[in-house]
Amino acid sequence: MKLEEIVAKRSNSHCELCNAESSLSIYEVLPHTGKDENNCIMLCDKCKAQIEKKEELDSSHWTTLSTTMWSEVPGVQVMAWRMLNRLKDQSWAAENLDMLYLDDDRLAWAKASGDHLEGAATSLHKDAYGNVLSTGDTVLLTQSIPVKGASVNARIGTVVKNIYLVEDNTEQIEGRIDGQVIVILTKFVKKQTN
Repeated sequence: MKLEEIVAKRSNSHCELCNAESSLSIYEVLPHTGKDENNCIMLCDKCKAQIEKKEELDSSHWTTLSTTMWSEVPGVQVMAWRMLNRLKDQSWAAENLDMLYLDDDRLAWAKASGDHLEGAATSLHKDAYGNVLSTGDTVLLTQSIPVKGASVNARIGTVVKNIYLVEDNTEQIEGRIDGQVIVILTKFVKKQTN
């Protein structure tokens, strides 16, 4: 039986953290050696986006951890511990975290992500109006910006399609203007919606 089939059967085709039934996929809980049914879990898209810090943390989405944290699956236990730590400023999460026991190996695995040090703060690329930006979005310049060493015309109102997020700096994106790729500060753009 394939790994995907094993995890789908074990999870009864539900997200193993929030019990959602749609938009499910296998998620490997890193770091771990070898990909197997103990370190792979079934997740919905919303859980995955929040775990990977691509979406703001919604504490109401995670209240189901009160029951799913008792799973016997090591990967589920580790992810429950990590998410409860990110939410530990919420009383329900702090109480559950106090009750959740992980043996030394699983605790070391859970701590390897560093989530217990960072808390709930998620750094996302946001435009000047607080809208979350994603790779591939289209933005509009909200003010003219000078471009050093280039003959690019980056005036207010310029549309920049198919942007890229600068991975290590949430205040910067990359976009193509007049055929040249430039770095643009997120505080100078507005996300275009369909």
